[in-house]
Amino acid sequence: MKITKFVVLSFLLFAFTATSIFPHAVHAEDPEAVIDVNGNEVTADARYFIGAASDDNTTTLAVSATSRIICNSDVILSSMSNGLPVTFSWPVGESNDGIVREDSYLNVNFDAATCRMAGVSTMWKMELRPTMRGFVVTTGGVNGLNRFKITKYEGGNNLYQLSYCPISDPMCECSCACVPLGNVVDRLAPSTIPFPVVFEPVADKSS
Repeated sequence: MKITKFVVLSFLLFAFTATSIFPHAVHAEDPEAVIDVNGNEVTADARYFIGAASDDNTTTLAVSATSRIICNSDVILSSMSNGLPVTFSWPVGESNDGIVREDSYLNVNFDAATCRMAGVSTMWKMELRPTMRGFVVTTGGVNGLNRFKITKYEGGNNLYQLSYCPISDPMCECSCACVPLGNVVDRLAPSTIPFPVVFEPVADKSS
């Protein structure tokens, strides 16, 4: 009995010591930060172009919208010169440190003051588009119901892929997996072939 108590006390002492000396060994580390084309961390207080990278890492296509006004527009892929800036934020209740991290739930918004003044949401969401015979990413989303993820693109160096993570159905929070997004007839839409993207910071308007 004394031996058993000694073993238990020794284990507890070891566990306490390990926690004090090696705190990172008992706490999971934060997911890696998403990195932009300049090697800097992507943050929620900045604007970015999302570029579709080709096999040779050049970006000739960028995320844009069916209307330059953006309000109530589908998310499309256009020439890099016609790309439209986006910003990232976190769904209500999600904690963050301002750094966009891999595999974290995100809201994505086009940066469009005209839509904000008109009371129209520029937040991305998924919507059924009969003319496209499926779902597409469009605008008009609501915070908390339209979650996206950025994950590392397989085999890519600082290349990423976008996914949509459904939650509008209460059952989806536990059972519905995130859906990769790709280029479907120049629309950003669910696809079995996700394409790699990069994040290019937009120069400050005052610079």
